[in-house]
Amino acid sequence: MTGFQRHALRNEKIFSFFAKLSSILVLIILLIIFLTLFYRALPAIGEFGLGFLFDSTWDVANKRLGGAAAIFGTIVSTFIAMLLATPVAIGIAIFLTEIAPFKVRTFFSVNIELLAAIPSIVYGMWGFLYFVPFVQKLFGGTGLGLLTGGLVLSIMILPFIASVTRDSMETTPAILKESAYALGATKFDVIKNVIFPYAKAGIIGSIILALGRAFGETMAVAFLLGGISVIPDNISDPATSIPVTLALQFGEAMGMRVYESSMYYLALILFVISFITIAVAKFALLRKKRVIK
Repeated sequence: MTGFQRHALRNEKIFSFFAKLSSILVLIILLIIFLTLFYRALPAIGEFGLGFLFDSTWDVANKRLGGAAAIFGTIVSTFIAMLLATPVAIGIAIFLTEIAPFKVRTFFSVNIELLAAIPSIVYGMWGFLYFVPFVQKLFGGTGLGLLTGGLVLSIMILPFIASVTRDSMETTPAILKESAYALGATKFDVIKNVIFPYAKAGIIGSIILALGRAFGETMAVAFLLGGISVIPDNISDPATSIPVTLALQFGEAMGMRVYESSMYYLALILFVISFITIAVAKFALLRKKRVIK
């Protein structure tokens, strides 16, 4: 073995070691976060048990706390956001990759990516000024609620889905598209039967990324949900979510054992919900890729 080969082999081993170390470090950090939240939540788990998940009562004075309202608000507002944002974002990606002229494509691509750079609190203030009166006019009430929060959340996650989906679609080899056109396929056929199957992994990845952002969003929805710990009768009524409850009440909970522990219990629930949702989506994607192979 020459000196160059030994040097290359040593570099390869060093690189492999640090790559493995980085992967293990991520798992360790994930485990530490979970264990920390679980330890801090133990008093509330002992006090309320699993009934915390199904009790919507939030009465701090009488020490009767339940997370059902916050869990419901988190899931429903995220569902509304994903339902509204996903088809629009994929439509934008199709337009930018297959329909728009180059100059128009560049202009829109830059502006869509700039949407992701806007601070969430700015989205919240903008939604409070424009979406709250709009929802109030349509449905009555205060205009604050899950629908308003979901609308603004959908705009916030839209650039993540659109940008990643666009990049995934652009990786489709030109020869595949040209071959389909040569066989008489229409643009719709090429998009549906060539580009979508090829870019499917990236599209699902973009949805998973946006899902994680929507689950954990705090400041924007804090302006728009209303912060009331009840399960609303209508999606236009005021509600709360786990991030909003933590943001608004964590400060006053400090020093009150069960109250503070309930905050950590909610954080643990959000962690588990996000982890399970993203893990299920990821495993479903991997299973489909194995079937294709």
